[in-house]
Order: sequence, then structure tokens, then C-alpha cells
Amino acid sequence: MLGEALSADPGYRGPRVPCGRGHQAVLAGYREKVIDTVLGPVTLRRAWYHCARCGHGLAPRDAELGIAGASMSPGLRAMSERAAAAVPFAPAAGLLEDLAGISLTVKRVERAAEAGGAALAAASRSRAGLIARRKLVPLPPSPPPDKLYAVIDGTGVPVTSKETAGRDGKGEDGRARTREVKMAVFFTQDELDDEGYPIRDRASSSYIATFEPAAAFRRLVKAEGIRRGADHVRQLTVIGDGAAWIWNLAAATFPEATHIVDLYHAREHLHSLTRSLEFMLGDRKDEWLAARLEDLDYGDIDGIEAAVRKYPLEGVKKDEANRELGYFLNNAPRMRYHWFRSRGLFTGSGVVEAGCKSVIGQRLKQSGMHWTVAGADSIITLRCAEASEQWETVCRYRHNQTGAA
Repeated sequence: MLGEALSADPGYRGPRVPCGRGHQAVLAGYREKVIDTVLGPVTLRRAWYHCARCGHGLAPRDAELGIAGASMSPGLRAMSERAAAAVPFAPAAGLLEDLAGISLTVKRVERAAEAGGAALAAASRSRAGLIARRKLVPLPPSPPPDKLYAVIDGTGVPVTSKETAGRDGKGEDGRARTREVKMAVFFTQDELDDEGYPIRDRASSSYIATFEPAAAFRRLVKAEGIRRGADHVRQLTVIGDGAAWIWNLAAATFPEATHIVDLYHAREHLHSLTRSLEFMLGDRKDEWLAARLEDLDYGDIDGIEAAVRKYPLEGVKKDEANRELGYFLNNAPRMRYHWFRSRGLFTGSGVVEAGCKSVIGQRLKQSGMHWTVAGADSIITLRCAEASEQWETVCRYRHNQTGAA
């Protein structure tokens, strides 16, 4: 029935049609094409035009149905992309067969998912560029939230050796085996719980991630911030783990925002600082650490520095202590935790840490996986769209939905 319905229009558009390259293509007859759909294979018979100047042919009906140069319907592509975004390609092909009765090879599932993710990434980044340059102005959220957060981090994805050629890594041999993905999670907050702790608004998180350098990532972050209402909220906050690139990006993108170093990471550095001094602290180590944690909770970085400077260190231990102390001194304005809490703000980056594990790690960092950057970027784009509950933007292709009456 579907085949008959689609074939009711044979695609005849006159004796000549534009070839798309400035010439005229001439009707050369009718040809059949088999496409896989969500209901199974369908055979179409449609008009075929040939351009003698370019030496290539085209079927206008294919473009109208969204199958030009493709052998899957847009609906089946969306199903395939969603399955491949959720699980590895072989299990994804199995899911399609078990749940929908559609038999596709693993390679077709892989190619469809990577092509779909690449197209979505290109469209999203093009739109982000327009928003960042104020050429496209999205409507603000209505009503605007009270607080908007941007939480930023990075994680490594295992890639092929070709993708890491010439790059330094952290392994013993100095070779890189991963490429960094930068991720930002935006979410809103309007309420506090009974104990005064902030509550993230339900279903308010949106995810963006890319392998691109910090400058390109910055455009994506800026555009997403504008889209989420950064220009209209009362309080905008950026949270990160203390990495310099995050704060350079935040200062250039959202200079008016409140910048906060993740409290958990700050406490980790305080534990590391304590280990550098433990040979001098002796039995007082736990007591000293407890006092410094209290200093940190109140944002008293001067107190932490004074407590460290009391001890005369030399050599390696001095270098270790200075390195850790530099972390606190460089980030002191971002560590006013007592003040942040008094304003009902989040002080942790757990949402992006969880995103790195669930959105990226669970799908792209399984045992034995080695990706190309392009392939990994496509899957990450699809997973971010799903995590952001924006899957409709993926599967609502313009060719598989009818217009409003």
C-alpha cells in the first residue's frame, strides 16, 4: 500500500528540469528504486532525467521524498540513528530487527547514524554561529527562569592511532590515545529545598559537546546560553573544575556571570596539599585538614595560604605545595562558597561530570572501542540531542512530516 501511494506520483516534472548546476536535464525515461522504510522495502518507479553537460542524472521525486542519494526513508534513518546512539552498531541492528522486523546490515546502521549525526552537527553549528553573531535571535524562554547555569568540563574519547599522530599523551610512552571532547550542560533553577539547597529544574538540562578547539566551542556555548535565556535571567552562573581554558572561555563569553570552581575539585586539591605537608604535620594531619576544609567552605584562601607558609619547605615538596597553593590563589574569587550558598547557588559540577559518563562514556568508551573523530562526533551529537530531549529536531525531517492544515 505504501509503495502504491508513493508511486501514485511518478515524478514527471516536464520534459526538462534544472540539473542543479546551471544546466537543463532531459527526461530519459522511468527507473525503479528500492528503498527501505519503517514498513519494509518499497519499490518506486519514478521519472529519471539526464544532463548531457554534467554527465549525471537525477530524479526530482527522490529529492521530494528525502531519499536522493539514499536507500533509507527519513523515518527509518531516524529509527536507525536513535538505536545506534543508544548502543553499539551491531546490537543496534539487532534491535531494529527484533523490535521492528527490519533487517539492516551493521555497516548500514553505522553509516546512517554517522551521516545523520554529521548533518545534525553541521546544522546546529551553523545555527549557533548565527545566534552568536546576533544574526538570528531566538525567542527568550517564557517565563524566564530565575537562575541559569553553564557547567563545563572535558573528557577523553579513545580514538584510532591515526587521529592521535603527533599528539602528546599522559601514558608512559608519551603517546596520546584519546582526543578531548569539551562538554557544557545548561540548566535552570528556581527553587530551594527545605534545607536551603538549590534544586535543579526538572527536564531543564541541555547538552552540547564537540572535539573542536576552545574558540569553536566558545561559539557553541555562547549560542546555547543566548538560546536558553542568558540575556534575560536574573542570575547567570558558570561552574568548572578550575582548568584555565574554562575560565578563559567563561570570561570571554559570559563576563557578567558568577564564576564558581567546583567545590569537590577544590577539596581534592586541598587533600593533595595536605599530602605534601603530612611529613611535617605528623599526627596533626587530620586536624590541620579539617581546619583548612573549614577555611575553604568560607572562601578563606588567605587563611589556607598562611597555614601553608608556616612550614619551611624545600625541593620537591616545596614545588608540590606551591603548585597546589597556586590553584587556590588563582581561583580565589571563584571560591567564595559561603557567599554562594547564601545566595542559593549550586557550587558543584556534578551534572557535567555525570554527562561525561552517561552521554559520552557509556556509548563511546566501552572496552576495545577506537573511534575516528568524525564518527565519534556524530554519535556524540545524536546523544546530546537525546539527552537534551531535543530528539524531535533529529527525527522531524522536512520530508517525512505533512504540513499543518
